[in-house]
Amino acid sequence: MPPYVLEQEPVADRSVTGAPDAPPRGRTRLLALPEVRWALAALVLFLGALALDLAVAPGWLWGPLYAAVYVTGGWEPGWEGLKALREKTLDVDLLMVVAALGAAAIGQVLDGALLIVIFATSGALEAFATARTADSVRGLLDLAPSTATRVAADGTEEVVPAARLAVGDLVLVRPGERIGGDGQVVDGASEVDQATITGEPLPVAKHAGDEVFAGTLNGTGVLRVRVTREPADSVLARIVRMVEEAARTKAPTQLFIEKIEQRYSLGMVAATVLVFAVPLLFGAAVQDALLRAMTFMIVASPCAVVLATMPPLLSAMANAGRHGVLVKSAVVMERLGQVDAVALDKTGTLTEGTPRVEVRTVPGSGLDEEAVLRRAAAAEHPSEHPLARAIVEAAAARGLTPLPRATDFTAHPGAGVAATVDGVRVSVGAPHRRPETPDRSGGDSTADSGPAVLDEVGRIEERGRTAVLVGVDGRVVGVLGIADQVRTDAAGAVRGLGLLTGSAPVLLTGDNPRAAGQLATGLGITDVRAGLLPEDKVAAVRELERAGRRVLVVGDGVNDAPALAAAHTGVAMGRAGSDLALDAADAVVVRDELAAIPTAVALSRRARRLVVQNLLLAGTFITALAAWDLFGTLPLPLGVAGHEGSTVLVGLNGLRLLTDRAWRRAAAPVRAGD
Repeated sequence: MPPYVLEQEPVADRSVTGAPDAPPRGRTRLLALPEVRWALAALVLFLGALALDLAVAPGWLWGPLYAAVYVTGGWEPGWEGLKALREKTLDVDLLMVVAALGAAAIGQVLDGALLIVIFATSGALEAFATARTADSVRGLLDLAPSTATRVAADGTEEVVPAARLAVGDLVLVRPGERIGGDGQVVDGASEVDQATITGEPLPVAKHAGDEVFAGTLNGTGVLRVRVTREPADSVLARIVRMVEEAARTKAPTQLFIEKIEQRYSLGMVAATVLVFAVPLLFGAAVQDALLRAMTFMIVASPCAVVLATMPPLLSAMANAGRHGVLVKSAVVMERLGQVDAVALDKTGTLTEGTPRVEVRTVPGSGLDEEAVLRRAAAAEHPSEHPLARAIVEAAAARGLTPLPRATDFTAHPGAGVAATVDGVRVSVGAPHRRPETPDRSGGDSTADSGPAVLDEVGRIEERGRTAVLVGVDGRVVGVLGIADQVRTDAAGAVRGLGLLTGSAPVLLTGDNPRAAGQLATGLGITDVRAGLLPEDKVAAVRELERAGRRVLVVGDGVNDAPALAAAHTGVAMGRAGSDLALDAADAVVVRDELAAIPTAVALSRRARRLVVQNLLLAGTFITALAAWDLFGTLPLPLGVAGHEGSTVLVGLNGLRLLTDRAWRRAAAPVRAGD
């Protein structure tokens, strides 16, 4: 049972300590990206041209506006497509630009401009998402202090940049400061909030010989730390590198249709050239041959197939978003349905991430639960420690406020607190480390607490909770059990994900094995991996992937970000999630409803089935219209009508996933397992 400290003293100069109050690095503004500016310009021009066109204005008014749409929205994808063509790759963006120009050449200027705007907007959104992810990775470095206090061999202190620390340096860490480098405590006692590294919900006691990490927050004690890793090799620095490397090495995401797009596009381009060239060889007029070729390009365009693919995925995304799951792209929506293994974080994911308090009285104390909690909360009230706040909030929840005034408050690093409340001396602290509070008869606070107290402490700790003793005048009167609360829908979500993937989820946590095991047992999870650092979580995900699994990782903290980025699909909890986790993830559970995750997976699988249906329908239309154009005379308006008609049909088919009924149907098999 780790001891804890409750009083956090203010830091005089945060600019020196590098504490978290330093201004964060700036985040990329939307309009700072050229892709966004070009796409916005194309959209504004298109809306202006469309309004004039629909108002039957003269062509010289709306014509130049449509032309400007082609230039502003099409030059960048066109240029990128030409560069890809030099690498012997036929890029879909180039095909879309060619198709748009072809449509304009045969009088379908509006259709071509709309196509340009759609692709420009898609590119802008992708660029913005990429920039924000990079911002969050850079922002993670703000957790590390910019300076540290180095102690020389003669005992003198020097404030130096944290980046200049070397292995073997002795660093002084004062109360409230962030630790400057990974190292080992050589002197002092305190508690350290290392949730950013391990995800543990409560501060961890640190004494001589214990390991500490750069960027974690010291409590009220003073620590002397011997640096054991270079700054570039700290756990925090490795988190940044792992997220960046995962983003670079993750297999390129592709929609199902993109897997056949290259071959289809090449075949379509070759066929269009033949449709134009062959009639010319037999004496056909250039205009007639061009009209037939452009008609063929329109009816056989890959754009039609892409549009047939997108509505189910976009509808599923919209429905999931309405129910609290923000899926970042259609690619992610498709990948979500492919997962066959799940890895879950503990703190903040399966649990609420905030401590809850239970109260047990000691027989013969003469106090009931409310009296014990009221005195403990009064003693803790001057403190800013997370456990102190949990105890005070528990008293408020039971209506025990206002609390009595505490005087003579003292905090003891590694032990707890003591204060005078209602004329008696109240101590609150960890077993065997409570602060000494001599009673009025001169007794010792460490006097035998009795077997009843020891038994109660044992029962609380066996359930994975933190035991805290409450003493009055040197005599233990109660035991508090403090633990993170399991989410009410956690068990149902675990069962639902198990049903969808065919195997129970894996628990990956930086918390201690006992707490992790207790939670896993209650949720039916058998594969528990505890005490993991961020790189260990990534290694666990890689191990599952090497076994041929497509892994869904669900987490919320900075320490989860590398695993979220490395997984086949990453989902972050939205309310308490760190910026880095939210940006590294592919989807975000905005309302922190775990039960929505298996439903979103089931909805994704339904969307994939509708995609296949739509491809068959679109393929049938394309085949029929292309054959008519090749072996007969397909009028251009009829070709456009057939092409657009098939798009409308598949679009309506995909829109079925927008309804609440579709969400309920996706949730039904999951709930059936409850």
